[in-house]
Amino acid sequence: MHSPRTSERPGPVDSRMRTRPSSLTPTAALSGIWGLLLIAFVVATLYFGRSIIVPIALATLITFLLSRLVTRLERWIGRIAAVLVTVIAMFTIFGAASWIIGRQVIDLADKLPDYQANIVTKIRSLRLPAAGPLARFSSSVHALQNELVAPSIAPETNRTRGNLPTRTASPLATPIPVKVIEGRNAIPQLMQETLSAILSPLGTAALVLLLVIFMLLKREDIRGRLIRLVGQGRISATTRAMEDAGRRVSRYLSTQFLVNTCYGICVALGLQFIGVPNAALWGLLAGVLRFIPYVGPWVGALLPVLLSFAISTSWFIPLMTIALFIVLEVIISNFVEPWVYGSNTGVSPLALIISAVFWTWLWGPVGLVLSTPMTVCLAVIGRHVPRLEFLGILLSEDQPLAPHEEFYHRLLSFSLDSAEEFANKYVDTESLTALYDNVLIPAIAAVEIDAHRGSLTPEQRTSALQRVHEIIDDFSQREDVHEQKSDDLFGIAPAIGRRVVCVPASAYRDELAGEMLAQLLRDHGFEAENLPARLKHQELLNRMVEVQPECICVSVLPPTSIAQARHIALAIHERLGSVTILVGVWSARFDAEKLSERSRAAHVDEVAVSLADIVQRVYKMTAEITDAMLPAFTPPNEEERLAELNGLSLLDTPREANFDQVTERLTKLFKVPIALITLVDKDRQWFKSQTGLPADLAEARSTSREVSLCGHVVAEDEVLIVRDLARDSRFANNPFVKEHGLRFYAGVPLRGPNGLPIGSLCILDTKPREITNQEQELLKMIAADVMEQIKHRPVAETPGTLASAKG
Repeated sequence: MHSPRTSERPGPVDSRMRTRPSSLTPTAALSGIWGLLLIAFVVATLYFGRSIIVPIALATLITFLLSRLVTRLERWIGRIAAVLVTVIAMFTIFGAASWIIGRQVIDLADKLPDYQANIVTKIRSLRLPAAGPLARFSSSVHALQNELVAPSIAPETNRTRGNLPTRTASPLATPIPVKVIEGRNAIPQLMQETLSAILSPLGTAALVLLLVIFMLLKREDIRGRLIRLVGQGRISATTRAMEDAGRRVSRYLSTQFLVNTCYGICVALGLQFIGVPNAALWGLLAGVLRFIPYVGPWVGALLPVLLSFAISTSWFIPLMTIALFIVLEVIISNFVEPWVYGSNTGVSPLALIISAVFWTWLWGPVGLVLSTPMTVCLAVIGRHVPRLEFLGILLSEDQPLAPHEEFYHRLLSFSLDSAEEFANKYVDTESLTALYDNVLIPAIAAVEIDAHRGSLTPEQRTSALQRVHEIIDDFSQREDVHEQKSDDLFGIAPAIGRRVVCVPASAYRDELAGEMLAQLLRDHGFEAENLPARLKHQELLNRMVEVQPECICVSVLPPTSIAQARHIALAIHERLGSVTILVGVWSARFDAEKLSERSRAAHVDEVAVSLADIVQRVYKMTAEITDAMLPAFTPPNEEERLAELNGLSLLDTPREANFDQVTERLTKLFKVPIALITLVDKDRQWFKSQTGLPADLAEARSTSREVSLCGHVVAEDEVLIVRDLARDSRFANNPFVKEHGLRFYAGVPLRGPNGLPIGSLCILDTKPREITNQEQELLKMIAADVMEQIKHRPVAETPGTLASAKG
């Protein structure tokens, strides 16, 4: 009757499963060569086209910085005026800063000669002591230099002295011919070089200004063209990428401008307090240079430190100046920037450093300034464009490997304690349930998939699964990692002593996942047992009959099939009857709701896709509910509601075929045994139509309002879905529910012409189940159709007519 059960405990595997070397196909080789050539072409284009690309990049950077201000001004003065006002204000600030710098530089140049005496004194004070070891080392170096130079001079001197008497007899040296060439006037060339040095930056600045104006004016047009050019039909993905990049770069530049401005002000005030001349110049220079990553802050500090060294007759002012820059840089870098920037860039620090080196090599100092925004844009593109995903991996600050991938990597490494150490750290920061759900279970699945593909040898697979088993055992013996108790998590008293059995669907991997579940259930006060995968079906069933559990959890870890779990659930139901059966399919890519729907025929109560979810479900399905039944409260508009109900002349009328067709259709559509059209009167619930009720209720056509489920729908005037009445504290001890074995209820209010609830259209089932959003909408539509039928029905027969008809 049952198919043979297979166990996949680690052991010998077919030799065909061993690792096979992969051969490089010609297509892959050509693709790699093409990629390298493309990278070389892009780098060459950026380098040789820098005279055109750099102004465009600078203009784009300034556009990002000013776009938010322009957008706000547009609401008040229009786009053209907003752009012109913003650009004029920016260049006014730039001109004022340049004028201040010029004045300060002239003032500093006038004062420098006055500092010459202090500089000489400081240099002399730095001379090494004559008797010190460094002085002796310096003297030795000088002596060696003299020895190297002296031999070439002394022989020549001796030879000159020895030949002095006969010097007049030696022949004269041959004269060297000299040709005089009249040179050209160098003034035009000098003027050309000077004008080129002046006009080139001015031309670049004018081009940048022009580009900024047009980019701000036509930014939506430019964005649309880029989406069309780059998106290639993927408008949503391209739009998200551009919005993400624009938001990150704009916010980064804005916050950097704010931080650097505050930094420059603090530097100016500090230097003024210390007594360093031209403090405004150095504060402005420090704020501007800080836009250059890594190097800028220390270049900005160099000149004030040298000046403090020149003006001071002691070491106090230089030391205070150095301390000022160090303290400010430590505070800004370690506290202010992490708090203000947050995750604005999304780029790793190492990527920023490498990017700064690359762009500086490519474009010089301008590349260093542009390195961070360019890197942010590339990282965002890599995050949103699949073909450029490698950029996101290389540059973004996201974790390079997911937790389960990192654990799997450590699991296969030669280090014995690497995986265990990672698991312990993960539990310290997260929880044991999170470790099992997010790390160990995906890692086991990866081991099995790689073994099936032949990427792992049988020995590697066995070793990896054994190490996972050891980690699970280690956590089961530790008292410091037990999970939070169930009453703290779910707000219900703990179910001490409830018996749960975890059954592997097929293989050893299912057993490992079941052991994790059993361990978590024990932490919540259950008596949980995990059965080994090596047992056959009959042995598993015999053990479950011995334990007589309140709940059975079937563990399925892909690539194990859900069909095997259904097969086991059918066998359990045949042998143990109405025991609660849950199936855990340990993979987030499955839809638990759809799997539950497909597994109902196998008498599976629920399907979960995570350990955390199934622990909660097990707990709520087995916890003892002692709360008294909660009757529906009387709504505040009860009088108006009853008046509207009586005005429709529906109560105590004969059954009508059109309403009976509705309830009969509901049972078929939703695959439930019971469907009702109920009207809630003052003290009773009356059935206008029913399908599937027991004979006594069908004949009585009413129940007390106190035990009515539809009374809650009327009281709340909204849809009521109870997936398991026996596990809901409001209905678990309801006599109507317990007597008829009802487990599921879904009701939609029926509203009269004035919008007041008069009853309910509902479906019921004798086993727990889920209802989808689409099914809820369908139930609402049918309820609306029922009310339309009620509004257009002929005048109902009176109760007297009904009585005579019965007679």
